[in-house]
Amino acid sequence: MDLLKGTLDVLILKTVADRPAHGYAIARAILEQSGETLIVEEGALYPALRRLDKRGLLTAKWGRTDTGREAKFYRLTAAGKRQLGKAMGDWDRYVEAMGMVLKGPQS
Repeated sequence: MDLLKGTLDVLILKTVADRPAHGYAIARAILEQSGETLIVEEGALYPALRRLDKRGLLTAKWGRTDTGREAKFYRLTAAGKRQLGKAMGDWDRYVEAMGMVLKGPQS
């Protein structure tokens, strides 16, 4: 399923909120947590990671994966945590409003 515009950033921030992760692990976590529905392509993921890093919402540090490969691990910054909280609140309001419109007027 295609991601809605603007949702990839919040999915990334939420995925690294609990612990740092490298790009492949982020994409895999989103896929698994969405019931194999949301596929994040490399061509979208890595530009988003760079953009979030540049905005100060993530920070990156080189490390080793479980398989011993070197990779950048992304961690949520304080600014990223604030942005995630705002984005989650915005998303909740959006879903609620869409639900009201799609269900139509209540009798």
